Amino acid sequence: MKKIYNIILAAAAALALVSCSDEWEPVFTLKYDDPGSAPAVTMTPNTTIAELKALYKSEGSPVHIESDYIIGGQVISEDRAGNIYRSLYIQDESGAIELKLGKSYLYNEYKLGQWVYVKCKGLMLGNYNGMLQLGLEDASGAYETAYMLTDYIISSHVFRGEKAAALAPVELTDEDVRESLQMGFHSENLGRYVTLRGLRYGNQIFTILYIDPSKDTKELSNKIYLRNSSFGVTTWAMSKQGFLGYLEAGNFDKATSGDNARPVSDPALKDILVKNATPATVSQYFKMGNTDIQIRTSGYCRFADTEIDPQVLQGEKTVDVTGIFTVYQGQAQFTLLDETGVTVN
Repeated sequence: MKKIYNIILAAAAALALVSCSDEWEPVFTLKYDDPGSAPAVTMTPNTTIAELKALYKSEGSPVHIESDYIIGGQVISEDRAGNIYRSLYIQDESGAIELKLGKSYLYNEYKLGQWVYVKCKGLMLGNYNGMLQLGLEDASGAYETAYMLTDYIISSHVFRGEKAAALAPVELTDEDVRESLQMGFHSENLGRYVTLRGLRYGNQIFTILYIDPSKDTKELSNKIYLRNSSFGVTTWAMSKQGFLGYLEAGNFDKATSGDNARPVSDPALKDILVKNATPATVSQYFKMGNTDIQIRTSGYCRFADTEIDPQVLQGEKTVDVTGIFTVYQGQAQFTLLDETGVTVN
């Protein structure tokens, strides 16, 4: 049995290499069978999430878990709207962590507030741009973790427990956010379900457009960076049609390819971008006090083309946001579960 498990583990890790670094992909094209009402599993955790995360000592040194650690936490994420991608976040009193399950439609199986238990032995605790994750070992070594992917592997490690009321968000202040960024991946707030209040629009976005996604997306000549300006993007992200609307309206004409050789205003380049158009994930920048908060939204999610309130964009009103607090390369990042996580003041 152990040999079969190892074979499946290796195959799943190899498959995960294809998509580990990808942006979000369509999450509404795949359907999974209704998991039904499986009996709830009851386990007694012997380790808190914070204690597990403390095993990770330094960047670049992922931890292969060889002890029989069991953690438990309540589900705080939901992929129903498509803005959480192939992962599940769970939280206990000590903190929260991302489980890299590698499946979409997880909301069918894991309900907000439901208890989930994880047998960690055999899994890999790793870091991705400042966020600790629990998954498989990446066979290529390119990443510190990989997706679990198969139901066999997931069911060997992740167990659905009793349902409970959804957790209330933890309210973080500007000082809390700054301290969390200073602490880095061991901060108890990273990955938690939180509310941030009084965010003011920063009039800036960040996104990367690929001229030809079928070619090397690492080449500067194949990238267009949109940053240090809002470029008139008034939606949370851009679906394919939303992107085409902005492109054809000339919003991106002042941008160039990453090597500065090709302006987007060039009709020939525009034709290529139209031909290869895809949804675009966007980080909309907000200020919480003096701290930048990037609200990152998938171009594939259901509310990608939802307009941000004009008075918010003009700086006349602020917003409160509720969702998952994360970090990316030392900068505060925030993920909405859906559009109801935004309240205009």
